[in-house]
Amino acid sequence: MLPIRDDVPTRRFPIVTLGLIAANTIVFVWEIGGTSLDHDVFKYGFYPCKLDGPCLPPPDPSLPAGTLSWWEGAFTSMFLHGSWSHIFGNMLFLWIFGNNVEDVIGRFRFLAWYLAGGLAATATQTFVTLSFADAEAASVPNIGASGAISAVLGAYLLLYPTARVLTLVAWFPFEIPAFLYLGFWFLFQLWSGSYSVMNPEAGGGVAFFAHVGGFVFGAATIYLVAQRRPRPPRPAY
Repeated sequence: MLPIRDDVPTRRFPIVTLGLIAANTIVFVWEIGGTSLDHDVFKYGFYPCKLDGPCLPPPDPSLPAGTLSWWEGAFTSMFLHGSWSHIFGNMLFLWIFGNNVEDVIGRFRFLAWYLAGGLAATATQTFVTLSFADAEAASVPNIGASGAISAVLGAYLLLYPTARVLTLVAWFPFEIPAFLYLGFWFLFQLWSGSYSVMNPEAGGGVAFFAHVGGFVFGAATIYLVAQRRPRPPRPAY
């Protein structure tokens, strides 16, 4: 289900949300314009094994091993993406849901909170990987903004549960209440993450528990950082 827009107006221009979209896009253009996507992912991604080794060498000898410390990789990995579809999906979700969360939190506080959400997501996925997976899985670099964006989704669910999200379902547009759309999204991540723990080959390389951790962080902290009340959705006609 691909979201198209919501019906919640903002008070101010979402400059931080747009800035994050621009930063992620610039980094992705740099990725595809340099050596190769795989090269940058393996060099600048986050490796769970750096917290509890050993780290295995990359499967392709031509790829570099991670050169950053674990804490540096935790930040750089948030701005890396592995494909056009990966960055497009993440930035679409960030634009639709991030502008309203920024409106409630405030610009500079939103930026710090967004990064904290990304770190919480990485920590959750790292805990699951080191607890239930093998050294090979722990040596796979984690990348993407989806953990931080999941924090935005968790916050949005509590702030705007009755907002309407225009969604493409089998290429047909439907308006779905935010609590249904995001609730289903979260349950799918939780189910997929649990299934991939038992069947690693079925995970498809997606860090589902990063999504779960980010979402829970966003929902748990939004009222601690919110500076103003959320605006109501536009009236339906």
